Amino acid sequence: MSLGLSLQDNIIPVAALCALCSSLKYSGYHVLALLLIAVACALADDTYTTKFDNIDIDAILKSDRLLKNYVNCLLDKGNCTPDGKELKEHLPDALETECSKCSEKQKTGTDKVIRFLVNKKPETWEQLKKKYDPNGEYTKRYEDEAQKRNLKL
Repeated sequence: MSLGLSLQDNIIPVAALCALCSSLKYSGYHVLALLLIAVACALADDTYTTKFDNIDIDAILKSDRLLKNYVNCLLDKGNCTPDGKELKEHLPDALETECSKCSEKQKTGTDKVIRFLVNKKPETWEQLKKKYDPNGEYTKRYEDEAQKRNLKL
């Protein structure tokens, strides 16, 4: 269960929990169990869910209908599938944090989708940039990395 807090947000509560356990004369095992639970809760928000990692990205990119549905979801022009909703929810954070909470599979998929949109659907890419990067902040931030990957943003 995630409490929506980062590990840093939990340092003080964990220290307080340790002091409380000590004052209540809990055994070392009880303290360890409570600490593990606290750390697990804190770390739960440090990665995005991987439950949609097995979505067939190639099938979506090959289907104009499926791709359009995902793009419309991201642009607030249509309904979202559960995985589209998850993507839409986390996309701003992923852009801000350089996908630091992404799994390797998510990073690979992101690269594939961006490459496809830039090369095959530039008008769609521009629409998404207009919504998610209106000031060009992320485009500028990721320019060097994109160049290394032979990708023009």
